[in-house]
Amino acid sequence: MASDTEDEKPPAPIIYVIKKNKGHAGHHGGAWKVAYADFVTAMMALFIVLWLLNTSSAVKKAVGGYFQDPTGRSKQAGTGMSGSGDSISIKKSEMNQLKDRIQEAAKQMVQFKKSMNQLQMSVTGEGLRIEMIETDKGMFFESGKGTPSEMGKEMLVMLAGEVGKLPNRVLIEGHTDAKPFSAADGYGNWELSTDRANSARRIMQDNGLRPGQVQQVRGFADQDLRNPKDPDAASNRRISIIVKYDLPTMKDDEEKDPKANKETKGTGKEPPKVAKAAPK
Repeated sequence: MASDTEDEKPPAPIIYVIKKNKGHAGHHGGAWKVAYADFVTAMMALFIVLWLLNTSSAVKKAVGGYFQDPTGRSKQAGTGMSGSGDSISIKKSEMNQLKDRIQEAAKQMVQFKKSMNQLQMSVTGEGLRIEMIETDKGMFFESGKGTPSEMGKEMLVMLAGEVGKLPNRVLIEGHTDAKPFSAADGYGNWELSTDRANSARRIMQDNGLRPGQVQQVRGFADQDLRNPKDPDAASNRRISIIVKYDLPTMKDDEEKDPKANKETKGTGKEPPKVAKAAPK
């Protein structure tokens, strides 16, 4: 009996084999995330293309210029303070859009109802002319002085904010009526018109216009009357701000006329003329 007990072996351990079901591994993996990201990227690209198709040519040129020069250092293009903005200048056909935009901005002014009839805009051969027309009591400038009133400052700040977004050059003019005005020191209409235009320039440059955007400041006195039939009318006293058109460059002229003589480019001289032989 003792020998039989010693010959018995302990029972073998039970081994459990657990098989994992891998049938749902595709749903819980990361492959779907890659596909979803590609889908979102494609949709974003589609919406950008659809947006560009409905924008103006100026915006299209600006976007195209960014992809050609993302840093903006080659030509400094754009509307920022450091850029010249040549790529999105306002053309003649787009001046009416600028006019509408300024009118909408003017409606946000606190005293717009009082000045709505005194802000006149027209598209001329020189550019968009914005005129701040005075009343008999003096709305934008103090009578006989070059200092703007509070309403005049508000209007000039608003205009600077809109025009300063553009790369176009700006002209500022001052005008008076034909009433004789002369102080004891000889200060007259010429000085008054120039001082008012220069005051407008300083305010606009401090509130939006870029350095160098103002090309000229002009004082006309009573030599360019708005109402020639009534030289003494208050409407002749005004400040005119002209947003100039985008002028064609030399490169544009060469593209229009590829046969231009490149040897005389930049010399200011005409190409030499070839003498023709006289008929016999």
